[in-house]
Amino acid sequence: MTQKSSNQRPKIALFEPDIPQNTASIIRTCACLGAKLEIIEPCGFLLSDKRFKRVVMDYMDEKDINFYQSAEIFFNKKQNERVILMTTKSSVSYSKFKFEKNDTILFGRESAGVPEKVHKIVRKRLKIPLENNKRSLNLASSVAIILAECLKQTRWT
Repeated sequence: MTQKSSNQRPKIALFEPDIPQNTASIIRTCACLGAKLEIIEPCGFLLSDKRFKRVVMDYMDEKDINFYQSAEIFFNKKQNERVILMTTKSSVSYSKFKFEKNDTILFGRESAGVPEKVHKIVRKRLKIPLENNKRSLNLASSVAIILAECLKQTRWT
């Protein structure tokens, strides 16, 4: 696979992730598919957590991860960028959306999503349609689905 320009690749942002194995799996997915990862702290675990290290293996390259100490710092940095929130509270399917190369796709905490104040800040909200009576997918699976669609649409394959 050829190298992608770091300014023209999609970004996956995690809002206060709280399950180390999911975050580690997402780091691997982003590393393998050439997406930038952004983590809005605080995390619900330490990066030295053995569950995290077991899954992340040697894919942890901190130069490909931006850490933000708060949501305020994250959104201040993103003022001139498009942020798309993945949420079960949206009525718009990701498959009906036109992704752009430099999008930041924001995913909430596994245990609680994002707070209402984040919903109010973000203009674009999408969902992954699920079968009736199903609540949600695993976060790492959701990231993989959405990142694959974004890359497909922006011709990154």
